[in-house]
Amino acid sequence: MVRSDLKLGKGKIAAQVAHAAVTLVLEIIEGKNEKWKEWLFRWIEEGQPKIVVKVDSLDQLNERLQKARAKGLPTTVIMDAGKTQVEPGTITCGGIGPAEDSLIDEITGDLKLL
Repeated sequence: MVRSDLKLGKGKIAAQVAHAAVTLVLEIIEGKNEKWKEWLFRWIEEGQPKIVVKVDSLDQLNERLQKARAKGLPTTVIMDAGKTQVEPGTITCGGIGPAEDSLIDEITGDLKLL
């Protein structure tokens, strides 16, 4: 999920989304949650699909991430280093998954694609 209120450039968005995907994979590999690892390996076998949606604000991003955490899904928050378009520490996007499509859709299914 990318914050549309920040008006990030296309390249910046691509980099932030990539940070989220890589961070989630590394956290799952390093963690002890076997269900998450099962979802991760299935996701890899399926070609690593990613869906990028937009949220209107930091509050909306945090709300969706909290719902995902409450359902036991892997999540991450990406804060920018602030070297180009935004101030250091600005939360630019959040990631959910990998997990069952239906579980993620319950949280993000109503959001518009980026």
